[in-house]
Amino acid sequence: MPASPDVTAAANLVAEAVRQGLLTPGAQTHITAWLTEPRYAEYLPELLEHIDRGDWKQLDNVFWTIIPFGTGGRRGRMYPIGSNAINDRTIGESAQGLANYILSLSQHPARLPSGALSCAIAYDTRHRSRHFAEWCAGIMAANGFTVYFLDDYRATPQLSFAVRHFGCTCGIMVTASHNPPSDNAVKVYWSTGGQVLPPHDAQIIEHVMQCDSIQHIPFDQGLQQGKIQIVTEEIDNAFEQAALKTSWPGPRDCRILFSPLHGVGGFVVPRLLRAAGFENVEVFPAHAKPDGDFPNVPGHVSNPENPRVFDAMIEYAKTTGADLALATDPDCDRMGCACPKTTSPDSPWGTLNGNQLGALLTDFVLSQAKAAGRLKPNSYIIKTLVTTELTRKIAESYGVRCEGNLHVGFKWIAGTIDQCGPDLFLFGTEESHGYLSGQHARDKDGAVACLLMAEMAAYLKAKGLTLHQRLDALLLQHGVFLEDQVNVQMEGSQGMAQMERLMQELRTSPPSKIADVRVATVRDYQNLVIRASDGSTQPLSAPKGNMLILDLAIPGNAVAIRPSGTEPKIKLYLFGAEPVSGAGDLEDAKTRVQNRLTSLKEQLKQWAT
Repeated sequence: MPASPDVTAAANLVAEAVRQGLLTPGAQTHITAWLTEPRYAEYLPELLEHIDRGDWKQLDNVFWTIIPFGTGGRRGRMYPIGSNAINDRTIGESAQGLANYILSLSQHPARLPSGALSCAIAYDTRHRSRHFAEWCAGIMAANGFTVYFLDDYRATPQLSFAVRHFGCTCGIMVTASHNPPSDNAVKVYWSTGGQVLPPHDAQIIEHVMQCDSIQHIPFDQGLQQGKIQIVTEEIDNAFEQAALKTSWPGPRDCRILFSPLHGVGGFVVPRLLRAAGFENVEVFPAHAKPDGDFPNVPGHVSNPENPRVFDAMIEYAKTTGADLALATDPDCDRMGCACPKTTSPDSPWGTLNGNQLGALLTDFVLSQAKAAGRLKPNSYIIKTLVTTELTRKIAESYGVRCEGNLHVGFKWIAGTIDQCGPDLFLFGTEESHGYLSGQHARDKDGAVACLLMAEMAAYLKAKGLTLHQRLDALLLQHGVFLEDQVNVQMEGSQGMAQMERLMQELRTSPPSKIADVRVATVRDYQNLVIRASDGSTQPLSAPKGNMLILDLAIPGNAVAIRPSGTEPKIKLYLFGAEPVSGAGDLEDAKTRVQNRLTSLKEQLKQWAT
């Protein structure tokens, strides 16, 4: 069938925009598909409007590529049209591609993750999260899946738990975690309750890319036919009981201020804390309301990694006499914390970063497990390659193994739990404020992390100590370990090209020095090779991934570089370490390491921009 005059004229305008440098060739390819292929017919009127008014910058942003699956699923900015945007088409392709892949396995029943086709679905407080969740539910139901639907704002760890609780084939969580209000996403889960891993991830992506038609039934019809089942109350109760199994006995005298940062945490964290015996729990009023605009959070980005989100909380906590301030991100899988630095009534407060929290939690869980006689010869913790080595030192001091050769993404921690044996797993941690204890989930759990932090704070309070003071004791015991980050935004097709160029330059011509410190070796995880400064090479035994680690000549000091898998930016991780000669040297050692990190950071900022 010949193209309509409108489509032909639009295609000519697109071609002219490419010739004038207003559109990239990649955008032209995907716009042409949306103009001509029947599967995109319902989006044609809006696409034609954009072309007619010459909205080339917006069109290039949303069409220059096909939105990928990254470390956290398919995530991006919401826009009604576009192959590189979150909309009904790209979300629908994701759900249909997942269904198609699982249905393809039904030809080989032994390869199916469970006997009956089923999918758990949950969503957070972001704009259109409910719409996308219902859309995915209707798609999965139309493809023969029983859908277990959490019919209100609920947490990502509850979705992971629901997959395991019902023995589902898969799961879908609609959330963009801590991204800005403009974004949304789907996280896809396998029958383990963890996000999809190889080989399933690549094969799901293949089916998503090949998705032609999307099968769908209305959400209400699915409910009436019993294909979609509401399970909110059942999961709330069962998750709470499972999460309480991670609890440790001990003092409960701790006044807690909690913030969900306008997300779902308010539906799970206060209830869990109170069930564990903490009676003094208050939700910070300014952040209590579920709101996808995140109105009362600095920059409207609800990220507990950012110390600024605690500024107003700290001031409020001082007036109420709180001992601890906790916050979770919009889908409640990350946790952040602030507390007084000393036990003095007028003590200043301070936040703790993800590495510091992970070290403290590692020590607390292992100390409690040891006291309970639950440490076994092969017990282990897990961390990622860009998480502080202090956690490894702590684990080794308890005679516990550290599985630490993992790339960024909690899905790798989840996979390691099942690979190495769940019964021996004690704790998992990553630098970006993700933590897990227990057997109930296979993803990071902000609710359980809040519970453990409350128990640790109460335990230390009974001993006349704060979290900051306990951290100092760990640094005195194991040496000073400090970390920092540089994040450089690189938007759109030009940003992607810049990221690729930077990574290639580092692989082929790495710097010999950074901030006057010699680069001793370069670990190339893409080519699995270690290159020394003298030109020699040796194989790198590790999982493959797009990351480089530059080890400096000072032991324990390094820089890791990787493009983000979920956001348009390149991330640089800085690691500083130095032994401590004694209590009198601790603050000086901190200063020396911090000065080194500051110098590294300044030079890396100049290099990356």
